[in-house]
Amino acid sequence: MAKPAATIRDVARVAGLSVASISRVLNGHNHVHPDTRKKVLDAMNALGYVPNAAARSLSTAKSHAIGVVLPDMHGEFFSELIRGMDKAASERGYLLLLSTMHADSVLAGQAMGAMRGRVDGLIVMAPQLAAADLARTLPASLPAVLVNSPDDAGHHNLRIDNRGGVMLMVRHLLANGHRNIVHLSGLFGNLDAMERAQAFRDALATLAPELPVRVLEGDFSDESGERLVQKLLAEGMEFDAIFAANDMMALGALQALRTVGVRVPAQVAVAGFDDVPLARYLGLSTMRVDIAGIGERAVARLVDELEGRTTTPAVERLTPALIARATTAS
Repeated sequence: MAKPAATIRDVARVAGLSVASISRVLNGHNHVHPDTRKKVLDAMNALGYVPNAAARSLSTAKSHAIGVVLPDMHGEFFSELIRGMDKAASERGYLLLLSTMHADSVLAGQAMGAMRGRVDGLIVMAPQLAAADLARTLPASLPAVLVNSPDDAGHHNLRIDNRGGVMLMVRHLLANGHRNIVHLSGLFGNLDAMERAQAFRDALATLAPELPVRVLEGDFSDESGERLVQKLLAEGMEFDAIFAANDMMALGALQALRTVGVRVPAQVAVAGFDDVPLARYLGLSTMRVDIAGIGERAVARLVDELEGRTTTPAVERLTPALIARATTAS
């Protein structure tokens, strides 16, 4: 015979608290002491208790769900971002509902519109949309926090300081004696790709105006990084450093170089951007972005708004840190 499902009264008994206290934690009420929240979560885990989301929604007029709309879910960047969001959401008593959208603003609008009635608020990452398209597709009825998206005065926006990060890496490569640096960019319609490519041009113009500026367009995938470096090698173009707009393209570049026996970094240095977990294991120099931390911050900002702790919407820029590893060592 199947074991009866645990009830809220069972949770109260194990936690040593009242049913009312358990309800306050489950419903995300303000002013719940962290020790109380921990007792409730520990009791729920011990019992395998699953809250009845439908009942909670009826009693509170809230779904206790957050909609997350991303341009893609493939790759370590997005898995880290979602990991941070999931951690913060579960700690605050919310679930995540995930969806993807692409560069088409109509499809983006459909992805966001599908969240209406299912979630209390949205976290949207839309670096591939123009500002006007994003403003037009965001549902007016849902609170939203943006991540790496065009600035919108009505919403908090967590942005990576691409300019500052690129400047640090270019300075590092120049200090190590590199004079023929090629930048592998993401798609030119992507906000991060365009900012990083322009920052690369500006960094060389400021730090070494006598050097050539070479930018090749990729698509943030390892395949594009490998393909672009193969093209450079086939054309006989001289280069002594590759600075890719993300780690996956940098790892593809490494593969292309090592396949033909080019020594890294003795002959060609390679650097990326983001510091995804795989980069750490492969010794890739990069700009460290606290990806999971961005996910946590986005959820915290949104939950604060949902629970009445609203702050003035602002652009919050997060500065990456230079991580010099084996692929650019002197």
